[in-house]
Amino acid sequence: MRARLIELIRFGFVGALAYVVDAGLFNLLRFGPLPLLEHKPLTAKVVSVAVATVVAWVGNRYWTFADRRTASRGRELAVFAAINVVGMAIAVGCLAFSHYLLGLTSPLADNISANVVGLALGTLFRYVAYRRLVFTAPAPEPSPATATATAG
Repeated sequence: MRARLIELIRFGFVGALAYVVDAGLFNLLRFGPLPLLEHKPLTAKVVSVAVATVVAWVGNRYWTFADRRTASRGRELAVFAAINVVGMAIAVGCLAFSHYLLGLTSPLADNISANVVGLALGTLFRYVAYRRLVFTAPAPEPSPATATATAG
């Protein structure tokens, strides 16, 4: 139970860092001093999520799920990327719905739909998928000293 809590806390920290990268880059591309993708909110979101995905993979592989990573980095990265495409589709879908169907086009509306609602739904999906599909090596057995200390 304690190990799962630590894992969730680490996942949260890595996710928070990836969120800062995602939201920061999205806003920089859309509304920054040189708004390169000012009129392309979906493209800006795809770019920001792609960069944040690399940050998240490194953090999750080497910290959150370090004891569950497999020897196959290539397979892990490929499955991780595929899962993040689905997670990105969730965020982009929320943004597209709000921006184009509801006509909510302000910076605040774009950020709430993509970086709050889309992120929350995508995060739930990602955590479950990472544990079940990406970082699949069996967790190491606790040593007898650790098992005794946590039992008492």
